[in-house]
Amino acid sequence: MWLGGFGVQIVGYALYIVALTGSPVSMLAVMMQGGIAFFVLITMFFLHEHASGREWLGIIGVVAAMILLSLSLGSGTESNRADALSLTLTSAGAIVIGLLPYANERLRNGGLAAALTSGIAFGLGSLYAKAVTDIFAANDSQPVFIGLVTSPWFYLATIANLSGMVLLQNSFHWARGIIAMPLSSACSNLVPIVGGILAFGERLPSATGPAAMRITAFTLTILSGSLLATGRE
Repeated sequence: MWLGGFGVQIVGYALYIVALTGSPVSMLAVMMQGGIAFFVLITMFFLHEHASGREWLGIIGVVAAMILLSLSLGSGTESNRADALSLTLTSAGAIVIGLLPYANERLRNGGLAAALTSGIAFGLGSLYAKAVTDIFAANDSQPVFIGLVTSPWFYLATIANLSGMVLLQNSFHWARGIIAMPLSSACSNLVPIVGGILAFGERLPSATGPAAMRITAFTLTILSGSLLATGRE
């Protein structure tokens, strides 16, 4: 069953890479989280997991934030080629933030630190994957395969996604999936959006309404993640 799930994830990620070739990473980060509500339903009906009122507020907040983000991302959103220095600094900052939850004993022992860090790892994997697609878009004379194996972003994307999978598996061992998955998804959603702005030149919408929705979604994601992280044991 685990290998079957791994195989499905490989197919999904291959489709994601294809989509990244022509779309901003911030837009696809939202689309990638579209199954979170479905996952919550699965945990309720098949895994018999339940959430408290406080945790339900956090779950609903995460889903609402994703809806707001999807509404704020228009087809005109532009994305430039990766700025290596900005992406490196963004990665360093994200890694430091990802290690902070491990300083809290409750988050560490309850598996929530692993869930949060897995989301950051998956988010970084999305940024590196977007950088990899620059190779496909470039008009270089060298074969794509050569550009792929000589790109550091290809190996970083692989490491980040494998790390995210291992961390998420560990969080499932200690924490309820109905809590761990939304926490991971919230982080894996925020990192590509912030990284898209810092490293790929993606900007907030010029229109006031979509820009307000984007900022509200950022805030809602952070608050909802806090509710989930501070819920019951």
